[in-house]
Amino acid sequence: MPQAALSDALACLAAIGEETRLRVYALLAEAELAVSELVAILGQSQPRVSRHLKLLLEAGIVERRREGAWAFFHVSEKGASAALARAVLARLDSEDATLSRDRARLGEVRSARAAQAQKYFAEHAPVWNVTRRLHAPEAEVEAAIVAAATEGGARWRRLLDIGCGAGRMLELLARPAETAVGVDLSAAMLGVARAQLEQAGLRNVQLRQGDIYALPVERDTVDLAVLHQVLHYLDNPARALREAARALAPGGRLIVVDFAPHRLEILRENHEHRRLGFSVEEIADHLEQAGLDLLVHRDLAPGGQDQVTDGDVVEEKLTVSLWLAQDRRAAN
Repeated sequence: MPQAALSDALACLAAIGEETRLRVYALLAEAELAVSELVAILGQSQPRVSRHLKLLLEAGIVERRREGAWAFFHVSEKGASAALARAVLARLDSEDATLSRDRARLGEVRSARAAQAQKYFAEHAPVWNVTRRLHAPEAEVEAAIVAAATEGGARWRRLLDIGCGAGRMLELLARPAETAVGVDLSAAMLGVARAQLEQAGLRNVQLRQGDIYALPVERDTVDLAVLHQVLHYLDNPARALREAARALAPGGRLIVVDFAPHRLEILRENHEHRRLGFSVEEIADHLEQAGLDLLVHRDLAPGGQDQVTDGDVVEEKLTVSLWLAQDRRAAN
C-alpha cells in the first residue's frame, strides 16, 4: 500500500474507531442530518457532536453542505477512505442495541420532518391549487415529462432538478439515476423536499440551496436537467437556461415545462408570476443561444371547467408547454 494511501487509511480508521463517531457515521449513512438532529438522536452536547463531525470531515469520510444558516452532513461516496469506512460499517451487527436505539431516534427525527412538511403543504396548498386547477391534470403533465426524459431510449446517470421546490420531479425521475441533485433558493422548500424524498425511499438525492443563476453543480456533468414551472417566476429566463446548459455534459438533455402565453393577470398580481407564459419561438431561441438543439415541443391543453380563484372568475385556462433540448456537443 502506498504511503499516502496508508496515511489516509489510518486517518479513516482513527476517525471511525471511536464509538460516538461510529454511531454518527452509521446515522449519516442512513440520512443527511444537521448538527441539532444528531444532538437530539445521540443525547450529547452540541460542542461534542461538532468535534466528532470535525474529525470525520478531516478524515474525508463525511461531507458538509451549507444551506443558509444551516449545515447538513452526509457520508462521502468517493475515494478510498470512503470505501474503507463503508466496509467497516457493513461489518457491524445491524441488531446491535445501541445502533437500533439510534435508528429509532432517527425515525422520530424523520417523523418530525414529515409533520413539518405536511404543515407547510397545508399552509401553501390553496395557493398552489390555484394554478393546478387551471391546467391539464398533473398525471398527464408528469406522463409527458417521463416520455420526454426517455425519448429515443435515453438514460441518465446524473440528474439535476433546478428549482426543485417540494421535490416532485426528483420523485418522478431520480430512481434510474446514480446521483440526483435538487437545487432551490428556499430553505423551507428544501425542508419539505427532504421529508418527501425520505418518505419515497430515495437515497441517491442531494438537496442544495443555491441560486438558479449560479447553480452549485460542476460544469459539464449532468445528463438530464429539469426546469419545471420555474421560468415564469424569473426576471431573466434566458440567463437561467444558459446556466442550465452550462451544467449539461456533452449530449446532455434539458426538459423545460412552463405555461404557453396567457392573459391571467391574477397570477402576476396575486401569485408572484413575473411572466404570463412563453411562446414556442421564445424558448426555442433561448435554447439555441444556450447551445442546445430543440428536439421536442409539446402543448398540453387545459381541461375541466373554469374556476373561481381569489373571488374572481377565471375565463381563460392554462396550456402547459414542454420543450426537450439537447446539448449539441457529441457525447463521448
